[in-house]
Amino acid sequence: MNRGSAVMNGAFPVVHASAILTASTDDPIVPVVERRPSISWPLLFAIATVFGISSTFQAYFKDALGNEHLMPHAIPHLLELNLVYWYIPALLTPAIMGFAVSHPLTRRSWPKTLPLHIAFALSYSVVHTGAMMGLRVFLMGRDALARPEIGWRVAAGREYFSQLDWLLTTYLLLTGVGYALAYRRESESRALNAAQLETRLVEAQLQSLQRQLHPHFLFNTLNTISGLIRTDPDGADKMIDRLGDLLRMTLHKSGIQEVPLKEELEVLEKYVEIEQTRFGSRLTIDMHIQPETLDAQVPSLVLQPLVENAIRHGIAPNARPGWLAVHASHDGDELLIQIRDSGDGLPPDRLMALNRGVGLDNTRARLEHLYKDRYEFTFSNLERGFCVTVRIPFQIEAPSEFEAGAA
Repeated sequence: MNRGSAVMNGAFPVVHASAILTASTDDPIVPVVERRPSISWPLLFAIATVFGISSTFQAYFKDALGNEHLMPHAIPHLLELNLVYWYIPALLTPAIMGFAVSHPLTRRSWPKTLPLHIAFALSYSVVHTGAMMGLRVFLMGRDALARPEIGWRVAAGREYFSQLDWLLTTYLLLTGVGYALAYRRESESRALNAAQLETRLVEAQLQSLQRQLHPHFLFNTLNTISGLIRTDPDGADKMIDRLGDLLRMTLHKSGIQEVPLKEELEVLEKYVEIEQTRFGSRLTIDMHIQPETLDAQVPSLVLQPLVENAIRHGIAPNARPGWLAVHASHDGDELLIQIRDSGDGLPPDRLMALNRGVGLDNTRARLEHLYKDRYEFTFSNLERGFCVTVRIPFQIEAPSEFEAGAA
């Protein structure tokens, strides 16, 4: 039977299609989702319209090849029938998909849910056939439903069973699409949850790393304060104030991952004042900071441990006066920071170990968390001294609406 003869002989159009349904296991995993899978109505009706027009052309050319030419007035009816034939499953798609996902066919549940699916699929086929029968009567009158000698009940039964295989296939196809959309929604939800958990884990790790103020620094500072209390009470008092300011600033920034370089230098200044009180004239510190780098974002509290390490290994072991320099410059799309000291440097094996990731784990871990593979953390010996180099993306935080309005 073809669509051309469907209009002329009083039968419903027959749509030929095939669907490949596969299952990798006997017990499919059906995700539990809060919202039912859905396809937008415009997309549903666009697809149904394309199929309806395609079905009409197929029927027309099939009849033409069989030397059966449709009457001109029959072609619009054929188009209407084919469009409605596809619009009906489009209208019922949300209900079919929602039912399928809410009644999954799993290894444990299939004895109960399979009969429900069969009943729902047969109900869909009855609704579809009834709608097409009603449309034919509306367009062509009651006589177009069936020939008088067979009666409309027999004609309706023949058409129902001739369409049943395709209608059940349509139901299975829509059920499969519903499962696919549910899988996709569940996958996106799990990916989002995983990303949120990873973000929270990274934030917790960074906060833990930020709060690890080197005990060696605290012990030395407290020891220096203890020695100054008897010989220089005013100096001890100033050192306590500076230590309090440093700890207060450190705690204030413990929940912040990145800050402008100028804020990081303010914290470093408090630390340097304490160390200069300890070492006196043995320590000279120079800052070489390009003005355009002051607003660049840097990891919070990243300079203090690097400067502390330089003082601890480059200045403290030597009785001679020493110097320490902090450089910051804008190098292309990167921020270049260097910490240089006048120490004796490192032997080749120790230097190679540092550049391979051994040592300064706290700072390295923070850079890895914040910038992945977009950073450089290297060490080198100078002609006289030692240098730590940090390269990170040059980023300037956009001003807030309040700051922009105030400006």
